[in-house]
Amino acid sequence: MGLSTVYSPAGPRLVPAPLGRCRSAQPRRPRRAPLATVRCSVDATKQAQDGVATAVATEAPASRKECFGVFCTTYDLKAEDKTKSWRKLVNVAVSGAAGMISNHLLFKLASGEVFGQDQPIALKLLGSERSFQALEGVAMELEDSLYPLLREVSIGIDPYVVFQDVDWALLIGAKPRGPGMERAALLDINGQIFADQGKALNAVASRNDEVLVVGNPCNTNALICLKNAPNIPAKNFHALTRLDENRAKCQLALKAGVFYDKVSNVTIWGNHSTTQVPDFLNAKIDGRPVKEVIKDTKWLEEEFTLTVQKRGGVLIQKWGRSSAASTAVSIVDAIRSLVTPTPEGDWFSTGVYTTGNPYGIAEDIVFSMPCRSKGDGDYELASDVLMDDFLWERIKKSEAELLAEKKCVAHLTGEGNAFCDLPEDTMLPGEV
Repeated sequence: MGLSTVYSPAGPRLVPAPLGRCRSAQPRRPRRAPLATVRCSVDATKQAQDGVATAVATEAPASRKECFGVFCTTYDLKAEDKTKSWRKLVNVAVSGAAGMISNHLLFKLASGEVFGQDQPIALKLLGSERSFQALEGVAMELEDSLYPLLREVSIGIDPYVVFQDVDWALLIGAKPRGPGMERAALLDINGQIFADQGKALNAVASRNDEVLVVGNPCNTNALICLKNAPNIPAKNFHALTRLDENRAKCQLALKAGVFYDKVSNVTIWGNHSTTQVPDFLNAKIDGRPVKEVIKDTKWLEEEFTLTVQKRGGVLIQKWGRSSAASTAVSIVDAIRSLVTPTPEGDWFSTGVYTTGNPYGIAEDIVFSMPCRSKGDGDYELASDVLMDDFLWERIKKSEAELLAEKKCVAHLTGEGNAFCDLPEDTMLPGEV
């Protein structure tokens, strides 16, 4: 008989109220559904014959971990010469783990590309009842890939179980915007997902957990998540805008006729929507201001900005689906920017909590801004930033959109009744 993986089916969800009416938050108590079992691929009898102890085989059913296959084996890292220099195991949770983005990302995490070749990792994969079989397939592929640094894989559909003691939470899973769906509806539906996940992180994650929100609308979802996780510092929550930054660097490099590594100090300001502001005023090419290298102001103000804002939509037209591989790469870049020191004089973009920012941007929203890190997971906002009327006008437009989104989800952030009056129905990058 094989070892067992234990998981908890999802509990009931709140049904969204009609969007035409304001409503107040309905608190939901964490619930644990009855346990079920799924067979794994490691043979317990053979392990017993080989003298390998397994935690799962000896634990009571109620306390079993949701380990998968060979990852149910208990390893003594100190007993191996190769692993004596390794750092403490890092626990990384990934939601939407059976999706296309995760299919690219998980193998980068397991290989050591993200956290380093001396960093053992435990992957905790969150899916849904519908995706659970696919989640098992993902775990099997990770098992077959023989990554030395990948010491644990667990799968489940209950965030209160999957998020236990996590050091990083990469929240990718979200409902895509369907045909005819208003942005307000997307905010409400996905907002409830991130409110629930914020509560779970607040209850069971590490108090120093770093949270990267990818599921859209990611800025406001990150705000909802942090408001529901008061035990975790608000500064630890990020909304992914790194793909937008990478796209902006690509366009500047192409226009200037240089390679990407010559482009630095690129900022994406604001919301991850078509109000985002790719900043060419502060960007540099080979250490020189972009406007000294690219003298075509009309291109910078019009074509460059629109190309970055609409790049995702063009990709869908060409490829037939939204970006997955490049999104996974940008998640890797975003994490590495926090765990490795920022190169001298450079910075990176990430959506962070605005309270206390030095730029005059409205407080209490999540807004993409230029940041620097010492490589310890923390960051500081860049202070040596230029601002002109063109840039500031566009920053304020993105700010207005995020303030309006915040009102739409007040029932999910503990700020009373929601009232949704978006200035315009902007599209997310990649929507058509």
